[in-house]
Amino acid sequence: MTKQTLRAQIRAAKRSYSSAQLAIFSNNLCIKILNMPTYQSAHTLLLYNPLPDEADISPIINDAYKNGKTVLFPKVVGDDLELHIYKGVDTLERGAFGILEPTGEVFWDYNQIELAIVPGMAFDKAGHRLGRGKGYYDRLLPRLTYAHKIGVCFQFQYLDTVPSEAHDVCMDSIACGG
Repeated sequence: MTKQTLRAQIRAAKRSYSSAQLAIFSNNLCIKILNMPTYQSAHTLLLYNPLPDEADISPIINDAYKNGKTVLFPKVVGDDLELHIYKGVDTLERGAFGILEPTGEVFWDYNQIELAIVPGMAFDKAGHRLGRGKGYYDRLLPRLTYAHKIGVCFQFQYLDTVPSEAHDVCMDSIACGG
C-alpha cells in the first residue's frame, strides 16, 4: 500500500467517528501519557497543538505547563519546524495550516528535550510513523537524539505495518486512545 493510499484510508476512518468519540479517545490517550513515568520525570517536553483531526493533547499541555515543565511547540518556518518555548495560551497565534503556534523565544538546545509527543497519520508496531507528507517531523526528529519519542494516535491508526524508509526515525513507544 502506498503512503498516499494509507493516508486516504486513515482520513476516511476518522470521518466515521463523531467529534465526541474522538474527544473521548483523546482523553483516554492523555490519561495514559500523564501516568507514564517517562512523562512524569521529564522536565523539557516537545508537545504540539493539534489539527482538528489529531489527538487533542490539551490535558497534557495544561498539566505540563501548570507543573512548571518547559513546554516546547513547533512552529513552521519555511520547510522546517522551529521550536519555541510555550508561555501560555495568550502567546499563541494562527500560523501555517491554521495551527496555533508559539510566539515565545526560540529553543535550540535539542539535547535538553527529554520527551517528544509526536502526532502522525499512522504508526506501526515497530514504531514507524507515517506523517502527513510534508516531512516536517522527518527533518526534526533526527535532532532529538536524547528525547523519548512517543507517537500518539487513535487506536484505528495503530497498524501492523506502515510504509517506511531507511531515514525514518522510529518512535520509542506508541500511545493510543480508543
